[in-house]
Order: sequence, then C-alpha cells, then structure tokens
Amino acid sequence: MLATYDLKGKTALVTGGASGIGLGAVEAFLRCGAAVAINDLATSPNLERVVKELTDAGHKVVAAPGNVGDAQDCPRMVTQAIADLGRLDYLVNNAGTPGTRSPVPPGDFDRQDEAFWELLLNVNLIGPYRCTKAAAAALRQSGGAIVNTASISGFGGGGSSSVYCATKAGLINLTKEWSRALAPDVRVNAIAPGAVDSAWMCRFEDIEEGDLSAIPLRRVGSPAEYGDSILFLAAGADYVTGHTLVVDGGLIA
Repeated sequence: MLATYDLKGKTALVTGGASGIGLGAVEAFLRCGAAVAINDLATSPNLERVVKELTDAGHKVVAAPGNVGDAQDCPRMVTQAIADLGRLDYLVNNAGTPGTRSPVPPGDFDRQDEAFWELLLNVNLIGPYRCTKAAAAALRQSGGAIVNTASISGFGGGGSSSVYCATKAGLINLTKEWSRALAPDVRVNAIAPGAVDSAWMCRFEDIEEGDLSAIPLRRVGSPAEYGDSILFLAAGADYVTGHTLVVDGGLIA
C-alpha cells in the first residue's frame, strides 16, 4: 500500500522527474496534494508530455527544464522552479546518468576516460551540489527536506562502471555532510536503489533475460515503490537525517 501524507500547500522540485524513479517520486508527491516542479533536460521528449498529462489530470505541476550538469543552467533552473512554485519544501536530487548503454568492466580504463569521468561527476555528484546550494535558502525558510537518489553500487561497486560507483559513494557521503551543514532546519537523506523497472540507459544482461535469482524478492522495483521511499524520507521521517535507505528487494542483504 502506498503511503499518504497531507501535503496540500507544500511544493517539491524533482530533478530527472520525467521518467523512471523521478516520475515515481513526482506522482507520490502529487498523490498527497503537493505542487511539483518537474525537471528534465530541455531536449527531453518526456518533459512536455508528462507535464501536460499530469496537468490535464488536475495536478499542480510546472516544467523545470535544465541541465544539472551545467554550472550556469542548473542554478537558473532551481531559482526559476522556486519562483514558479512560490516556495520550496522538498528537493529530490534524482537526475543522474550511467554514461553508457552497457556495463563497463572495472579494468576497462579506455572506456572510463577523462571525458567519461567529467560527465558522470558533473551530473551525478556536482549536479546535486548545485541544486542543493541553489535551493538551500528556500529550504531553510520552509524547514524542508532533501532526498538524494544514490545507488547500492555506492556501497561496494557492481554498477554500470567504477566511475558511476564512485559518484554514488560520494553522494552517500555528501548526504551525511549536508545533513550536518543544513541542520537543524533541513533534513537530508538518500535512497540507494537496486534494479528498477524503467527505461534506464544502461541495461544489465541478467535482468534483461529475466534472471532475478540474485534478488530475494525475485522482482525488480517499480518507480512507484522507489517514489514511495523518497516520499517517506521527505515527508514522513521527521527524526531521520543523514541516512541512506537501501531499497533493493534484498539484493545486497
């Protein structure tokens, strides 16, 4: 059963919110009555469609196009989203990229070159910093919360690449750092997803072939389930901060 909170009058900004886990989070906040700014790249074919569909369904949503991996565009996007919403209660740093369509072996340094490092660091690690910095004042004013989307790969590898694992490990640590930096006004937590049933750029052969033997619950998580975990940390976990919640069907148990 999906959680429900009374979030009427509250607002949220979800980066990477037009698909996958981000859209799951958007729908969770909307279900509770919040107004939501949905971020995705301006070139995303999903953003306009999702905003229209949700608006037509009677929800309060605004588009927040922008690139969290760009030092100028990201703070502009956050500032505009806050202005459009009128305030900001929740920030979900969800936007991220694997930078590859197939897993890269740890020893393949040629594929994990300087450009690859720069892309993943800019989007997955510096991007959340940019959003958090730009939103900090508004979140302090509202006594809000931040939820970062990390990954179970941040605890010990095994993700799409060593670089991806490193960025997510960094985000897990920044979650703790920011929980102290923004205390006591703003709580900062993260989720660490496992497999997700979405059109994620990087595809894993065992999951694609239906081999779920490594997952105790024998299925991948839905965007709605991940979104529900984000909603809990944002709106329902009043005495939880600096924590990364593993949501993976038992994969790393």
